[in-house]
Amino acid sequence: MSRLCNLQVQINGEETFFLNEKVISTYSEKLKKIVKQERRRAHQNMMMMKKKILAIEIDDFPGGPDGFELISRFCHNNGNGINITVTNVSVLYCSAVFLGMTEKISSFNLLQQTQVFLDGLFYWSWKEILTCLNSCESLFSYADSFGLLEKLISALLSKISQNTTLNTSSSSSSSSPDERFFSSSYCKSNTTPESLFKSTNSSSWWFDDLTILPPKIIERVIHSLENYMNNSSSLILTKFLLHYLKAYYYYNNNNASKDVLVSLANRAVNGVLLSCGENSSSSLFSCRSLFWVLRILSGFGISKESRVGLERLIGQALDKATLDDLMVSAGNNNNAIYDVNFVIRLVRVFVNSEDLITTEKLKKVGRLIDNYLSEISPDQSLKISKFLGVAQSLPHSSRDSFDGVYRAIDIYLESHPTLSSEERSKLCKCLKFEKLSLEACKELAKNPKIPPEITIEALIKQQSKIILSTNNYNEFGDDHHFPSLTSKIASRNNKGAFYGGCNNNSKKITEEKEFVEQNLQRMQRRVMELEKVCREMKGQMSRMVKHSVFATPHSKTLPRLC
Repeated sequence: MSRLCNLQVQINGEETFFLNEKVISTYSEKLKKIVKQERRRAHQNMMMMKKKILAIEIDDFPGGPDGFELISRFCHNNGNGINITVTNVSVLYCSAVFLGMTEKISSFNLLQQTQVFLDGLFYWSWKEILTCLNSCESLFSYADSFGLLEKLISALLSKISQNTTLNTSSSSSSSSPDERFFSSSYCKSNTTPESLFKSTNSSSWWFDDLTILPPKIIERVIHSLENYMNNSSSLILTKFLLHYLKAYYYYNNNNASKDVLVSLANRAVNGVLLSCGENSSSSLFSCRSLFWVLRILSGFGISKESRVGLERLIGQALDKATLDDLMVSAGNNNNAIYDVNFVIRLVRVFVNSEDLITTEKLKKVGRLIDNYLSEISPDQSLKISKFLGVAQSLPHSSRDSFDGVYRAIDIYLESHPTLSSEERSKLCKCLKFEKLSLEACKELAKNPKIPPEITIEALIKQQSKIILSTNNYNEFGDDHHFPSLTSKIASRNNKGAFYGGCNNNSKKITEEKEFVEQNLQRMQRRVMELEKVCREMKGQMSRMVKHSVFATPHSKTLPRLC
């Protein structure tokens, strides 16, 4: 035993191997030097008997104990007994370089055998290249410094390039990776990002396959692809990065490559911003897609600049968002359920994008925000300041009616029964009472959760609205107050007389008279309805004055309602 195994080697502090010193030194120049140095040191210190086993330690060995076991098996089988495959060639190659297993010390040594195997790299299948690349994860630094990683990535790009020009004739989803081909459209200088986006299904066959690779290798692949492809292909790379990060986000919990993942996420955001910036007239990414990008990539800790850029794109397209898009979780932020600050930032971006806003878009966002307020109001941790921040983030012109805001306030008050009268009054300050419907105003007047002073203010505003409507009716009842209509009718009567009573003109005049009469009747019914509501409000205020709550100096100077 001592004659055969006179060398003890500890690998990376994990496992110890007992080897024959002469055999291992025959194939490894590095081990031969280490053994020679250790024996000389031990002899000088008189610490070693003639037959004592020599112990050495090797740290950072590529492949760890498993890799060294393959090396020891190779050496003790006289340079044979090792079946080199795509699975172990990366470990064997890096170990051979690390240990100096060259032709200088032994003919047809391990390094030469692995090099011969790698010479056929460009004839490997797509799956074999991916398998070998994936095996480089545990020895990434060695595979990179020894040039192996560059060879494998070059073979990967070559495989993609070979399959580029044939994609138009064969792209079946059931075919193998070598039978699915990459669209050549992206290599043409006149290709637009729009056409790339439309052809993504045919040009992204390799997306899923590359998700098995670790982030460090993907970063190198992306870097090589950027040098390989032209500028018109940047959208393909961006979409691949998003696809890869999505898969990693959902199916991988390993945070060992956090820095690399952050770098990839920021690179993906930059690609999105560049694509949308250069093609502002086209929608390369839908509003929902941008929400998805922000939600996924935020999980990797993107930079503040990247987040602001994405929020700018989303805010400019906020009129295309849905309520589900806005329901973003706040995480552990002050125990809140929803990220209200995020929505406020989006609305500010939208409002400040004056060149892109139309009245229709503004009102659409107004309805969206009202629905959002109703959805978040039951949140017990939602502060009044946040509620008001959302409600007041839009100008009054964005709402034809404030009924939606009132209903959200009612839900909030129902969910927060402990609010003081001052806090409830503060909450109601975001209402524009003139834009409340009669039905909503009646509900507000009867709502016990609304402070009395708010109810009075709402009724006063509604009274002004009723008086204005009544005045409009009185003016509308006299024809001389509508010169545009009356003069138009008279003019057409005169023209009819001038042309001998043309039948067509007479018919039009009759239709316009009927139209005016119908509008007058509708206006009269409206005034009657307003007067009825006014009487109801007056009775409501009379009952309120009788209570002690209204026994204030202001109660003596209330204006008449009718």
